[in-house]
Amino acid sequence: MAALLSDFGHDLPTIPTLAPQAKESRIFKYAPRRGTARRGRGWAPATAPAQAWRMTSDQAPVFWPFVSAPSLPPTGAQMGVDQLSGGSFYCDPFGWVLRDDVPATNPNIFQFAKPGTGKSGTTKAFCTRMMSFGYRTLVLGDPKDEYESLCRALGVEPFVIGPGLPARINPLAMGPLGYDWEKLSAEEARRRTTIIFKRWLILVRGLVGSMKIDDERRVPFGPDESDVVRNALAILTGYAAGNSILEETTIPRLWHLLRSPTEELVRACEYGNTRQFLDETRLLRNALGVLVTGTLAGLFDDFTNVEVDWRAPIQSFSLSRLDGLGDEAVGIALLCMNSWGRGLREIAEPGDLRIVVRDEVWKQMRLGVSAVMSFDADLRLSRGMAGKVGDIQFANLHKPSDLLSVGDADSQAAMIAKDLLELADIKILGGQKPRVARELDSMLGFGPIAQELVSGWAMQDKGRALWCVGDATYKVQTVLHPLEKELYYTNDAIAAAG
Repeated sequence: MAALLSDFGHDLPTIPTLAPQAKESRIFKYAPRRGTARRGRGWAPATAPAQAWRMTSDQAPVFWPFVSAPSLPPTGAQMGVDQLSGGSFYCDPFGWVLRDDVPATNPNIFQFAKPGTGKSGTTKAFCTRMMSFGYRTLVLGDPKDEYESLCRALGVEPFVIGPGLPARINPLAMGPLGYDWEKLSAEEARRRTTIIFKRWLILVRGLVGSMKIDDERRVPFGPDESDVVRNALAILTGYAAGNSILEETTIPRLWHLLRSPTEELVRACEYGNTRQFLDETRLLRNALGVLVTGTLAGLFDDFTNVEVDWRAPIQSFSLSRLDGLGDEAVGIALLCMNSWGRGLREIAEPGDLRIVVRDEVWKQMRLGVSAVMSFDADLRLSRGMAGKVGDIQFANLHKPSDLLSVGDADSQAAMIAKDLLELADIKILGGQKPRVARELDSMLGFGPIAQELVSGWAMQDKGRALWCVGDATYKVQTVLHPLEKELYYTNDAIAAAG
């Protein structure tokens, strides 16, 4: 038709060709479900199966407890890396207690970890890094001398306690509460006397209660024994005579008074005569006599002759020279050291922030219920006396059975020991064997995921641990500077033997 019309000089009109319009550029590029089929683009031959879950925000933390943990404020010591968020992990116990958004009400720290998993490195790193914030460290008994190198690096010579050495510690020292006694009002003097006598009774109860009558029974310390010791201490210090200034006493002086009781003591204790007094206090006297004349003779039976510089960044008392005397002797030494240290911290200067390290706590805990009660009293110092200052109590234990081994199941000692966990809102759970991880779960209830991390991930490198701050849990890798690794190294003996 077009050719015919063209022969007669006519052309059919043509349809104009439209120019193609350019597409608008995409803001977000489309991603195929299997990924882009190019090198390095993560292409998968099959789509990953997806599961749908429906739950409330209260239920979600049960399935994903670590994802839901809120981040902690970046204050205090920078300890390492939070493996879940990838950010830095900071530890600031007192700062956490003061904040409403952090579920911690006391600054005490319990660290459970198998030997060789970096427990000491984490402890020393925390103490050293908190020094920048004005904190000082007090190591109340170093059974392995692990802190000696750190002390010397900071220009402090540690005290060494052992048989034949000159250092003496009097666990019955009055401490700062005995200062300026002549200037005190009668009411304040009575208040301080009550505090001092209470501490002394807790110590004597722990020391006497640690002695065994046979393989199963320990020396009892009931109301009668407590009354005898309290009256004896009142006579020895001059409090019973109404003296205006208390005189410091020692355990040997207490022992000698009980062996040769005065009429005043017999009358104060309401015994019929001296013979009755001696008959009914025989176990108490003999238990104190073991401390005076036994393996620890010459260590805690005289007045303190060491001068502690409280301005120094760290103070430590090495106890490795007691190793040959057995774990029980070391436990008693730790008990004496802790009571003495508690006395010195009962009145601290405002702003005096202190980290009190308690190593090898299990040796003290196995001395019986009285020793457990003494440790319980130490932990309660964390919030300070009369609202003044307070200490961070940093206790190191190997495993939870250290707490359970203080007595039979459901015994008073075991129940008190388990309750100690409530006095520490910060718990560091280092590497453990699966069986021990299950024990931790039975006591703390942190769930099967945490069990696997403690027995798996945390065992694969030193310094790995789950940090429990209140109800929140964090997966933390402690990071040490090469100089810190060298300074904190505690395997010199093993390395030398190899």
